[in-house]
Amino acid sequence: MTATDALTHSARREISGFAGRFTSPEDQGYEEARAVYNAMIDRRPALIATAADAEDVARVVDFAAKKEVLLAVRGGAHNGAGLGTVDDGVVLDLSALKSIEVDPGSHTVRVGGGCTWGEVDAATGAYGLATPSGIISTTGVGGLTLGGGLGHLTRKCGLTIDNLLEAEVVLASGERVRASATENPDLFWAIRGGGGNFGVVTSFLFRLHEVGTIVGGPTFWAIEESAEVLRAYRDFLPGAPRELNGFFAFASVPPAPPFPDELHLRKVCGIVWCYSGAPEQAAEAMAPLLEAVPEPLLHGVQEMPLPALQGAFDPVYPAGDQWYWRADFVKEIPDAAVEAHAHFGAQMPTWKSTMHLYPIDGAAHDVGPTDTAFAYRDALWGSVFAGVDSDPANAEKIRRWCVDYFEALHPYSAGGAYVNMMMDEGQERVRASYGANYERLSQVKAIYDPTNLFRVNQNIIPTGS
Repeated sequence: MTATDALTHSARREISGFAGRFTSPEDQGYEEARAVYNAMIDRRPALIATAADAEDVARVVDFAAKKEVLLAVRGGAHNGAGLGTVDDGVVLDLSALKSIEVDPGSHTVRVGGGCTWGEVDAATGAYGLATPSGIISTTGVGGLTLGGGLGHLTRKCGLTIDNLLEAEVVLASGERVRASATENPDLFWAIRGGGGNFGVVTSFLFRLHEVGTIVGGPTFWAIEESAEVLRAYRDFLPGAPRELNGFFAFASVPPAPPFPDELHLRKVCGIVWCYSGAPEQAAEAMAPLLEAVPEPLLHGVQEMPLPALQGAFDPVYPAGDQWYWRADFVKEIPDAAVEAHAHFGAQMPTWKSTMHLYPIDGAAHDVGPTDTAFAYRDALWGSVFAGVDSDPANAEKIRRWCVDYFEALHPYSAGGAYVNMMMDEGQERVRASYGANYERLSQVKAIYDPTNLFRVNQNIIPTGS
């Protein structure tokens, strides 16, 4: 019997009362069950434990701790570095924890740890309410939240963690606790940006905002005009009304409706807008930028429900593509950085490859750098360089472009990166990404996970280890 077989059989025998589903290599459906969003990640866990409820989560955590086996926690499976899975260990799959309870009276929503943002958007959008999330609706709630949460509503409503009111957490001991401003406040501080280092969150309670119809969509310019557009964007956005969010991007126009045939697969620079104020004021808010740059190839901005914008990129980026990421926080974009961006933007190696600059200002700056674990409250943007393609043969090509792009722009960065957009880049990089908050995070980690059971993540080492 192999070590994998022994672990599998031990788990099936010893995790008593498990109401969910076990999947191991000999089971039908294993190949599908082990797959994650990034097809560049190809790992073979000894056991995938799909929990039915929080009690199941506690049972699996307790088993992994006692057996001292490698444990990965998987929500939406979107983690670029593949930190929701592991070779030869146990994957705790939260995808069945799907409860969503919207309370329109209190403007809150309670969300199970296995939900995706599309599911939450559909439930809250029915009431004209929303909480900040990302830009791909298939993304898991848990991973995005615990890393911080950048997206279309950042400037108006803050990061996702700024709207987290409480969480139900299974600790490394198997104990189930609540984290909030009044209960286990040190844990609550740490999970707001500290990733999955401190436990498994089985339920989140978020504050909701009144966000019904927004005005959003992309404006595209010729790739040759990218330096001019980026300079204008850099100078304009930080002073724009908070209701106006817009991330700058390099992209290729998707080869499908609603985009005009003559633009299909054309390399462009662009801004993806989300105006969440009164729709009739959107054009006025965007006007200073649009009047400062050449006429765009496409101004595809229109009124729509927020969930429509949140899911607009889903068809372009389905599960199963090859992905390679690098990222940085940015406080300023000097002209030399603009020129470097223009150079690499024009060299995107595949049509799905992209670069985004996500705003981190407005309401996100209302929270101090030590108020949550998310330290870079003085950054203005989070940059991400993403090489993407469906063909495994292009994996090295997209990786090389990302690394070269990142290394050229890193000298202009703030030092660290948004942990949700990092690959497995080592402990020094993790420390840089938490900055002055790292030592406190390490101390909290020593309280709640002293043996570092939860280490398949952007890992924070417990103090004393």
